Amino acid sequence: MNLVLELVIPFVLGFFLISIMLAVGKMFGLYAIVGECESQVFTLFGKVIGTLDEPGLQFPVSKFGMQALLIPMFGRRQLVSTALRQHYLRGQMVNSEEGTPMGVGIWYEMQVHNPVDYLFVNANPEGSLQANVASSTISTLSNLEMDKMLEDRHSLSRTVRQTVSPLCEKWGYQLGSVYIRKVHFTDQQMVNNITDKVVKRLVQVTSAMKQDGENRVGLIRSETANKVSQKMAEAKATRPAVVGSALNAIAKQDADILEAVMDVMETEQLLASNASIDILPEGMNVITQM
Repeated sequence: MNLVLELVIPFVLGFFLISIMLAVGKMFGLYAIVGECESQVFTLFGKVIGTLDEPGLQFPVSKFGMQALLIPMFGRRQLVSTALRQHYLRGQMVNSEEGTPMGVGIWYEMQVHNPVDYLFVNANPEGSLQANVASSTISTLSNLEMDKMLEDRHSLSRTVRQTVSPLCEKWGYQLGSVYIRKVHFTDQQMVNNITDKVVKRLVQVTSAMKQDGENRVGLIRSETANKVSQKMAEAKATRPAVVGSALNAIAKQDADILEAVMDVMETEQLLASNASIDILPEGMNVITQM
C-alpha cells in the first residue's frame, strides 16, 4: 500500500506540475504550437514583429529576441488560416444583350499567402473579395449575347479571375480557380415558353424523322420489288430456251422419245385447260360420225 502511494503521488504531482509549467510558458509566450495550414502573426505595441508559419513547436524568443517576452502583456498573437477556402455565390443577376434577366452562380477559391497584409491592409478581406467577384461577374456577363453567356463560360471565368486577381495580391491572398457554374433564366413565364417551344420542336423533329424513315422503307420495298420482277422476267425468258435445248438434245439421240415427250406434254396441256374431249372410234369417217 505504501509502495503504491509512493508511486502514484509523485506521478500525479509531476503531471500537475508539468501542466502548470506548460500553461505558464504558454501564457508568457515562451513557446507556440503552429498547426498545419496556419500562420501566427505577433504584434508588439501595435507593430508587427514577425510571423510563425512553420508547423510544429516554435519558440518566439529564438526568432524575435527577448521582446517576444513582452507580447503577452503589450502585444497580441493572431491566428490566420492559410488553408484553401472555397466559396459559391448564387443568384447574381445580369441582363443579356436581348434584355433577358439571367441568374448566374459563380464558384471561386482563395488562399492566404501574406498573413500580415491579410490582417492589416483590408478590414474585411473576404467580404471585399466576395463583392469584387460579384461585381466583376456582373460587369463581364452583362449585355452579352445569350448564346455566348450559356456556351462560353470557361473564357468568361478566366476574364473574371484576371479582373479580380490584382486586388487580391494587395490584400494578402491569392485567388485560385474561378468558374461560372450556372447560368439560368429567372423569369418562370419565359422558362415555360421556352419549354413549350422545345417540346413542339422535338415533336416536329420526331415526326420528320418518322416520315423520312417511312419514305426510305417504301423506296427500298419498291426497288426490291422491281429487282424481283426483273429476275422473274429473265427466268421466264430463259425457260423456253432451256426447254428447246433439252428437246433438241433428245431429238438428236432418239426421235421416238421426242415424239413420246411431245405427246405427254400435249396431253398435260389438254388436261390443264379443262377442255371437253370427244373420242371417235378408229377408222370411222369423220363426217358420218358428226
